[in-house]
Amino acid sequence: MLRVAVPNKGSLSEAASAMLTEAGYRQRRDTRELVMVDPDNDIEFFFLRPRDIAVYVGQGTLDVGITGRDLLLDAQVEAEELLPLGFAASTFRFAGPVGDFSGVEQLEGKRLATSYDGLLRDYLAERGVKAKVVRLDGAVESSVRLGVADAIADVVETGNTLKAAGMEIFGEPILKSEAVLIRRTGEGGAANGTAKEIEVLIRRLQGVLVARQYVLMDYDIRKDLVEEAATLTPGLESPTVSPLRDSDWVAVRSMVPKKETNRIMDELYDLGARAILVSSIHACRI
Repeated sequence: MLRVAVPNKGSLSEAASAMLTEAGYRQRRDTRELVMVDPDNDIEFFFLRPRDIAVYVGQGTLDVGITGRDLLLDAQVEAEELLPLGFAASTFRFAGPVGDFSGVEQLEGKRLATSYDGLLRDYLAERGVKAKVVRLDGAVESSVRLGVADAIADVVETGNTLKAAGMEIFGEPILKSEAVLIRRTGEGGAANGTAKEIEVLIRRLQGVLVARQYVLMDYDIRKDLVEEAATLTPGLESPTVSPLRDSDWVAVRSMVPKKETNRIMDELYDLGARAILVSSIHACRI
């Protein structure tokens, strides 16, 4: 069986399970379950702390896992990113008291508090900045006020918490993170030599990503306008064009980006298309 690590709680957990369900895999109904077998797909899921997943995968105990890119890099284990999953986006940044810092070079000799000490040490080393890294498990933004650190490096979403603590973001982003599928690197690869099963998992997850980003658009249009319409709806390869009873008209079907749906419909209508319909895509293989 393919052994897969899934986040058991936090912002990654619900979205990861929802994506796996859309990909056709069984998921737990009780959050107290730690292991769940899906015999139809020959796969076993282990629900673990997001921060621990990279460690289990990197040691070869589990074949693949879903975790954050920031957690993967911070763990500093023999594991690699296979596929970005498009959810749980966040940005890892520096922050300090308002007006104190403007760039990373000013952190030389300073104390930096963070929950991601491995990731931060690598970032500073790559830039030749020597600073003392203070590892904290949470409430990093309070460390400056309490005198533990001069600045912090933390995951930033809205920045409201930092403002409330009298701090501001400075410098370039350290890392842009999101949920990712990972597997072991180095000698041995996946724990059980399950390369084919991993390919199937990746293909299914890619299908979910495409289904979430695209819709199917159908419309009728005069034959002499098909080429212009195709520039608006080129599809992934090319649009499907089918004859209608009226020989001067054809039916067109194409995949279009979901976020551009209404703009494309308006432009097609102005061009002369009619009976423009949009359908959701529940699953696909590209």
